[in-house]
Parts: sequence; structure tokens; C-alpha cells
Amino acid sequence: MRAKSTTLLLLAVLVAGCAGTSQSGQPQAGDTRFVAGDGKMQVFGAADRKAAPEISGETLDGATASLAAHKGKVVVLNFWASWCGPCRAEAPVLKEVAAKTKGGVEFLGVDFKDRKADAQAFERTEQTGYPSIFDQPGKVALAFQGTVPPAAIPSTLIIDEQGRIAARALGAVKYTDLMNAVTKVRDE
Repeated sequence: MRAKSTTLLLLAVLVAGCAGTSQSGQPQAGDTRFVAGDGKMQVFGAADRKAAPEISGETLDGATASLAAHKGKVVVLNFWASWCGPCRAEAPVLKEVAAKTKGGVEFLGVDFKDRKADAQAFERTEQTGYPSIFDQPGKVALAFQGTVPPAAIPSTLIIDEQGRIAARALGAVKYTDLMNAVTKVRDE
């Protein structure tokens, strides 16, 4: 009976995906503060786009990154954490789309509510090819409140050349959805 209870508890934790976080920054099953999404890309019409907030911060490798540094370019902004299962699942998709659109589209990650060493290990393993701002306190994520629920991990935004939020996905993105949306915004 105990083995069955343990199995059910483990299954519940896995199904929870990116649930809430404990004080250590790690997910905690049953915490409903985190928002699940289906990963579908929602593209906004030009008239419905809002300006992206000015964000900047220290990257996981100690440099500084900002949206302003990519002014005039399409930017894919991905909110992730090393402890998030769906984030791990979508990492190869982001890496592949970033590689295929390099030159015309910039990618920037935002590592949210994570331990720096865990996030750095994630980046070494995934070799994303683009920088990530270390956002342990969640300030960068909060700047997007109203567009991305601060607790929606993973989330992906596409910022157009005018610095407006052109598309978003809550949840792990799929290759075709992301590539189609990036291509559409880039070719506008």
C-alpha cells in the first residue's frame, strides 16, 4: 500500500509540471500560483500590440542584456527555469528556431525564480546559443504583468521591430507554432 501511495504522490508531482515554488526556489506540488498554458502561439494584430517594457539585467554568464540592445530587431523572449519540466521539453525547440532564424531574429531568455548554479548547468547542457537574464526575484517577469501572468512558466513572447509585443505563448511552445509566428512577425 505504501509503494502505491508513493507512486501516486510522485505522479501528482510530475503532472503538476511547473507548480509553485518553495523558499528554495524549487517547485512545490499543489501550489496554484503558477499558470499552466497550452503553448499555442497567439499573434496580435498591429493595432492591438502594446509596447514591451524596458528590461535589462545580468545574464547567467555575468554580462548584461536588455531589450533596448536589440532595438529595431525581432526578439523572442522566453521565460524559463531549470526546475520546470515543460521548460526542459521546449529548450530544443527554442534552440532550433534560434539557429534557423539567426541574423533576422534575436533570442533572449529570462531565467525565473531559479538557483543560479542550476540555471547555469541547464544552459551548459542545452547549449541554447543565446543569453538569459538571471531573474531570481522575478522583477523582469513582473514588468510584463498584464501580457504574461508573472507565474506562467514557460512563456514566450515575440517582440516586433517597433518594440511591441507581437505574439505570446503560455506553456511549452511547439516548433511549428513558434517558427510560423516568428516568420510572420519577421516578414511584416
